Amino acid sequence: MNMRFIGKIIKTVLLCVLLLVLVAVAALAIKGYVDYRAVVAETSLADMAAAIEAEENYTTLEQLPDIYLKAVVAVEDSRFYSHHGIDVLALMRAIVTNIQSKALVQGGSTITQQLAKNLYFSMDQNLLRKAAEAFTALAMEQEYGKDKILELYVNTIYFGSGYYCVYDACQGYFGKEPSEMNAYEATMLAGIPNAPSVYSLDANPDLAAQRQEQVLSAMISCGYLSEAEAQDILNQR
Repeated sequence: MNMRFIGKIIKTVLLCVLLLVLVAVAALAIKGYVDYRAVVAETSLADMAAAIEAEENYTTLEQLPDIYLKAVVAVEDSRFYSHHGIDVLALMRAIVTNIQSKALVQGGSTITQQLAKNLYFSMDQNLLRKAAEAFTALAMEQEYGKDKILELYVNTIYFGSGYYCVYDACQGYFGKEPSEMNAYEATMLAGIPNAPSVYSLDANPDLAAQRQEQVLSAMISCGYLSEAEAQDILNQR
């Protein structure tokens, strides 16, 4: 068996594998789109947003400190204002990180995708749900501006200790209105939703403080804070 023949066999096998992958991706995308259409047919994006806005403790962006909003974007989705619902670069980076770690250590989901998950889907980690979530995120970006998406997000995320929106978390952890948060409290709160049971201030204040340092580091990387400003915030402990 000569090398040319072996080369042809390898190319044929690789082509077959590629075709199978493309077919699988196409099938996943079609099923994800069908699931997305099903959930928004049951409750439209507009109706879902209206229901959230009608909640008693709904908090607008104007009622939130600017440093809190910057902290959320920096640590959760640094390219939030430049993508259209899906951040391909973050997704590819997450895939590489997960392969290297041989574990699911990074998700790559944008704020918009997380909002879609919170409103329409379960917490199950599977490719089909992620596909439906992605289509929903794209639709949300068409329906709403970035500010509204961010506003809905902070009003629907879980902060641990039974607090399911930014208002309840501020009241529960700090005993104050969201607008009254100082820089230390704002950057602390921004880190909790990544793993609410782990970073809850009631359960694990030391871990929450470590997470706050990650938030401040992300803000420095995004240009929202200088290293001196971040250290000043930490000195408020």
